[in-house]
Order: sequence, then C-alpha cells, then structure tokens
Amino acid sequence: MSPVRICSRTACKAPAVFTLTYVYRDSTAVLGPLATYAEPHCYDLCAEHSERLTAPMGWELVRLPVEEESEPSADDLEALADAVREAARPAPGAPGQEPVGQGTEVGRRGHLRVLRSEPAGAKSKPVQE
Repeated sequence: MSPVRICSRTACKAPAVFTLTYVYRDSTAVLGPLATYAEPHCYDLCAEHSERLTAPMGWELVRLPVEEESEPSADDLEALADAVREAARPAPGAPGQEPVGQGTEVGRRGHLRVLRSEPAGAKSKPVQE
C-alpha cells in the first residue's frame, strides 16, 4: 500500500491534500487540511477537486484555512536533538540508583506487597512474616 493517499474521486490518481467531512445534523460540509488518518466517512480530495467542490442545495460549505507546510529549519532540528539528549541524561546525583528512602511493608496479597515510603534517614522496622 502506498504511504501517499490519493483523491477519493473516481479515476483520479492525484495525491490528496484536503479532507472533506459532512455534519448531517447541521447540513454542513467541512473541507480542511488532510486528516492524519484515513477515516471511513471522510473523503480525501486533491487540490483540483477541492477547488471545484460545491455543497448540496441548502447546505453550507465551510473551508478551513490550510497552513502552508515548510521544511523544518536547522534551528528546529538542533532544538529537537538537544531536547532528546537532555531527556536521555540520567538525573544528577543519582546515576542508576533507586529513589532515596526505604519502604516499609504494610500489607500483602499473594505475591504482591504494599509498601509505604519513608523519608531518607528514618529507621524502618523489620518485617515479620
């Protein structure tokens, strides 16, 4: 299957750039930017067919504004790479360690234990089984 969606009009093989949906309750046809996913009750249209589109008599046609897509700038890509690097760094002062504090067992159900966290430095009571 091709990653590019084509126009829903019969025999048109042009790439789709708009999505048409109908709101039957309001008698409105809405033409907007191409939807992220193909929906079963929506129609993908090419630029030519979207320009010639008319609504049925008594219906309103709403054309949503379409933003022009532009290539991401070098600054955008560098900012994204910096954000990924920052998220991958371990937290300062605790590389690969468990959170500070001790847990005290307060209940058990089968193989699961319920723990209550205590602040660092507090002494915990031994668990009796």
